[in-house]
Amino acid sequence: MDKGRRFTVSDLPQSDRPRERLQKYGAEALSQQEILACIVGRGGAGKPVLQLVNELVSRFGGLNGIAQASLHDLMEVKGIGLAKATQLRAAFDLVRRSLEQEAETADEARRLLLRTGQQVFEAMRSRTRGLQTEHFFILALDSRGRLIGIREVSSGSLNSTVVHPREVFTEAIALHPAAVIFVHNHPSGDPEPSDDDIALTRRLVSAGQVMGIPVHDHVIVTDRSFASLKARNLL
Repeated sequence: MDKGRRFTVSDLPQSDRPRERLQKYGAEALSQQEILACIVGRGGAGKPVLQLVNELVSRFGGLNGIAQASLHDLMEVKGIGLAKATQLRAAFDLVRRSLEQEAETADEARRLLLRTGQQVFEAMRSRTRGLQTEHFFILALDSRGRLIGIREVSSGSLNSTVVHPREVFTEAIALHPAAVIFVHNHPSGDPEPSDDDIALTRRLVSAGQVMGIPVHDHVIVTDRSFASLKARNLL
C-alpha cells in the first residue's frame, strides 16, 4: 500500500467494514468505535480509521468526553482535521438535541390537565389534606390547560386584605401562565363558598382581566369534597 495514501474503511475486509456491518446487522451490532468510524469515514495521518477512532476514545475518555470536546480539542488528535471534527461535533449535537426534545416531550406528557373541579381537587388533595388553617394557592396553566406550577400565596383566615390581587398576580406572573386557577381549603370540612369567597373571587377575576391572565376557576376543597365556583356560575 502506498505510504502516502489515506486509509479508509475500504481498506478493511468487507465483512469487517463498519458501514457494511451496520447495513447488514443494524447499529446495535456495532461497537462505539465502529459507529464513530462510520461518522469519521476514513483514517488520516497514516492511521486506519479504526485506529484513529480508538485514539479519540482514549484521548477523551469515551463518548461523553468526545461529545463535550470543542473543534479545537478534536483537531489536536493527529488525523482529525476540520472536516472530521465538524462531522463529529454535528453528530453529537444532533444526539443532544434529540435527548432534549425527548425530555421536553416527556415533561409535557407528565403535566396534569386541569379542566374540571374534580381534576383540581384530585391534584391538590395530598397538599391540602389535614390543614388546620386556610391556605390559598395559585395553579398556573399553559395554553392547553395543563399545570405548569403551583404557588402558595397566603395562609390563615382569607379575606380581601390577606389575599390581595397585587400579591396574587405578582406570584402568578412569575410562572408565565396562560391562565390560572385559584384553590383554597376549608378546614371545617364544608366546601360551600362564603359571601367573602365569592366577593374575593370576583375581585381577582376582574384583576386578571386587566392583567390579561384569565381565571378559569376557583375551587374550594376539603379533605373529602370540593366546590367549583365556575361550575356554580359564581366567577
